[in-house]
Amino acid sequence: MTSRQRTGSFDGPTTAQRLRWAANLLNGSTLAGLAVALAARTRISCGPRGMVIAAGYRWRLPFAHAYTLGNVVLCRSTVEELVSHPTLLGHEERHCSQYAWCLGLPFIPLYLAAAAWSVLRTGNPGTANIFERRAGLAAGGYPLTGRRT
Repeated sequence: MTSRQRTGSFDGPTTAQRLRWAANLLNGSTLAGLAVALAARTRISCGPRGMVIAAGYRWRLPFAHAYTLGNVVLCRSTVEELVSHPTLLGHEERHCSQYAWCLGLPFIPLYLAAAAWSVLRTGNPGTANIFERRAGLAAGGYPLTGRRT
């Protein structure tokens, strides 16, 4: 346990979160997220753990309540609503890390391929999607099992 954890002060991001922020900034995925957020005319604010929250996303695609581009979480709700759902926010934070591990924007075609595979196997884009499974299916609102219809 670090001294920060012992004292209960969680004001700033951890070293790992700062490294993720830097990686996603350098690989261009966070800049892409900010560009989409600005184009969609969302309300941008600093979120917890090095994330940026772009609230009020109204474009039709993707259909999800929230999705991530780099360290930017675009959501249809307000910042307060998203932050009040720590499980969903944690799910989106794991996607931030996945962008860093995939070296940025290559995450998108990899994710789409995994979603297509999941649809073929289960009938929905999340259940068999390795990225959603690693981020937590239930936390992201995906069914734990699926059936091809």
